[in-house]
Amino acid sequence: MKKEVIKLRTGLVLVLLLCAKTIFAQLTVVTGTVTDSLTKQPLQYVNVYFKGANGTVSDVNGKYRLQTDRPRTAVVISYVGYKTVNITIEKFKEQNVDIALAVNAAAGNVTVKNRRKANYSNKNNPAVELIRNVIDNKPNNRIESYDYVEYEKYEKMQVALSNFSNKFTDSKFMKKYHFLFENKDTTTLEGKTLLPVYIEETLSKDYYRKSPEKNKSIIIAKKKVDFGEYVDNGGVSTFLQRLYENVDIYDNNIPLFTNQFLSPIADLAPSFYMFYIRDTITDESGVKSVRMYFTPRNTNSFLFRGTMLITLDGRYAVHKIDMAISKNVNINFVRDMHVNQEFEKNSMGRYQLTKSVVMADAAITKGTAGAFFGERTVSFKNFKINTPAPDSIYKGPAEETLANAETRSNDFWQSNRHDTLTNTEAKVYTNIDSLVKMRSFKRTMALASLLLAGYTSVGPVEIGPVNAFYSFNPVEGFKLRIGGRTLPKFSKRIYLETYGAYGFKDEKWKYFLSAAYSINNKSIYTYPLNYIKASVQRDTKIPGQDLQFVQEDNFLLSFKRGKNDKFLYNNNYRIDYVHELANHLSYTFGFRNWRQEPAGAISYTKQVNSQTVNIESITTTELSGELRWAPHEQFYQGKVYRIPIVNKYPIVTVDLTAGVKGLFKGQYNYQKINVRLEKRFYASQFGYADVLAEGGYIFGKLPYPLQTIHRANQTYAYQLYSYNMMNFLEFVSDHYASVNVDYFFNGFIFNRIPLLKKLKLREVVSAKVLYGGVRNENNPSLHPELIQYPQYNGSPSTFTLEKEPYIEGSVGIANIFKLIRVDLVKRFTYLDHPYISTWGIRTRFKFDF
Repeated sequence: MKKEVIKLRTGLVLVLLLCAKTIFAQLTVVTGTVTDSLTKQPLQYVNVYFKGANGTVSDVNGKYRLQTDRPRTAVVISYVGYKTVNITIEKFKEQNVDIALAVNAAAGNVTVKNRRKANYSNKNNPAVELIRNVIDNKPNNRIESYDYVEYEKYEKMQVALSNFSNKFTDSKFMKKYHFLFENKDTTTLEGKTLLPVYIEETLSKDYYRKSPEKNKSIIIAKKKVDFGEYVDNGGVSTFLQRLYENVDIYDNNIPLFTNQFLSPIADLAPSFYMFYIRDTITDESGVKSVRMYFTPRNTNSFLFRGTMLITLDGRYAVHKIDMAISKNVNINFVRDMHVNQEFEKNSMGRYQLTKSVVMADAAITKGTAGAFFGERTVSFKNFKINTPAPDSIYKGPAEETLANAETRSNDFWQSNRHDTLTNTEAKVYTNIDSLVKMRSFKRTMALASLLLAGYTSVGPVEIGPVNAFYSFNPVEGFKLRIGGRTLPKFSKRIYLETYGAYGFKDEKWKYFLSAAYSINNKSIYTYPLNYIKASVQRDTKIPGQDLQFVQEDNFLLSFKRGKNDKFLYNNNYRIDYVHELANHLSYTFGFRNWRQEPAGAISYTKQVNSQTVNIESITTTELSGELRWAPHEQFYQGKVYRIPIVNKYPIVTVDLTAGVKGLFKGQYNYQKINVRLEKRFYASQFGYADVLAEGGYIFGKLPYPLQTIHRANQTYAYQLYSYNMMNFLEFVSDHYASVNVDYFFNGFIFNRIPLLKKLKLREVVSAKVLYGGVRNENNPSLHPELIQYPQYNGSPSTFTLEKEPYIEGSVGIANIFKLIRVDLVKRFTYLDHPYISTWGIRTRFKFDF
């Protein structure tokens, strides 16, 4: 249901789809895979060439591609330690030629050991023993083994399109954008024409201190393509950095494309990988290294295949590594992904990373259309080892950006880049700058924004969201709504938002109006937040419905199970001050005056002098404060929502609320405290678990509408943080504690079932447990003067949690058609309540890799 995430990613793809061209000609094209004739494993870096001409080498998966426009009829395949093979081919045709090379026993200068056999074993295996030495020496070869490290880091992120037909690029629609197609790259990927459409560069000075441990990065210069107002440029950058994260092979797990891959030198690597010694080489300094080939035991797992060089100088350090993922890995859209890293010996005799390249070739569909290529290159130089930096360097947040970082001149970049940009790369900046100034592009992106995000711009304002224009429910009947808000082009300080709605059954108008003032002169929707906002709203609300990243008036959520006629008319007057610090610690202070009127099946009644009295409304005035800590948080920035990118770091939120009697007609005194902890726990190859623990306590005597009404869900969409088999307003508490666990196996089980592994399905299980209760002073059955719980046909329909916890669980299949998660949800307790469902099928949409 995270529509804003889908919008952001799909919006980026839409921009990329505006520019692509692949040139086809009559060629002799030869493709295939080179393998070892004995082990059947692919061989990398094998020389493959047309006889009498230059050629190529096989990649880490043993694949190669040759092409020529000359009448060649023979291909030669040669590799040290193997017999050379000559293959006859047909000229001017595309053909596949797979080659199995046999070992050349006469090659005396090459040591070839541990060829794969059916009975591969770790026991008495020299290759495994060598890997165990590498694992044992990891602490000594990491950068954290030094007391101090200082270096300069340069990053270059690129995205290009590939495999688009001439029919598309030559179409009438694309004629205006032909200048984009002229900037082609034919050298990065063998046999492919790329159209670069995005580039981002960062130059930083990085520091590390062991005790007390601290990392600090000072960004000196930053430059990237700007797609204008219709694309969240910061979100694009964050999204790409999340896909192409830093690779540290000395870590047990390597995060790439939102997944965790087990490093070939992880502590558990011998249990998941097979290792083979290829040969021994000697570098110019006389240091001997072993060329080690590694491959997954299960090609469907999140593992790599490739080759590494391991030094034999007693340090057992990785000197170089080239690796790729298997095409069978349970990851969406990615056809191929490579990681190449180079290490150099420093003055202390240790090897340090000097260059890291991550490349991925992906496509939305199985065909060739819609493919894109991404590459992140990181280089390091000017190392200073064990030279202390001033303590002042480490103060403040872990990452700081100099004020002039984004305004550096071209001369500065030319002097300080670690690698010179090619003409094709450099032209991306000017091409995209020209693109965003075109009226036709602006019109296209406005339409895309309407369809994908639900908003469309009209000058300095935008109208939407479209999916909330129409909805229906039992109380209001058909409900029409229209709204809008101002954009930064209206004012960088003041932001206005409003909507009006009308219910044709209750014949009542609803409305919302807010005004916000940005203190830091930035949009109130972007990090870091720092604004004050005042709002007034009159609208309906379902007690206990708490949706994530979805408008409550969304048309699709109008369809609900069971009885859905418990509503409130809410009048809210709010003032909020929000301040977010650079270290992702934020605080919020709020004032709210809230008058609620029962509607539908809800009526507020209590006993006064043995008489039943109807209460038309409740009014409360609240003062609140929230403290939120989300270290190292990243997020996708949407139009309205800022959706966190989940990582290994916890998110802690503490809320304090006080009701003040007599202030603006507030009727009750009370205090509330709520604590919430969110954390993702990674289990490497066994998947990961998302855990949410929270609890709350209310001090004071107050009626049930002001107590905690637990999050319920009567829609057919699976809600992560709600109880999917609980009815609205079924449970209330004045104290509670809960734990929600969603465990994602990432295909660990299905990948081992022959008929299922090709579907790339993923297993997920969840459990939700809620403890709670109502103290005697707040129990309406003991105190008739309190508002009584609602009833259906004379029977209670709202309850407390005093007998036992509420428990529900689910088993599900995710990644259906790469988008859909379907859960079978079962409710295990309180099965005697009226109008409940004890089990059900729930669906959730999620765009993910």
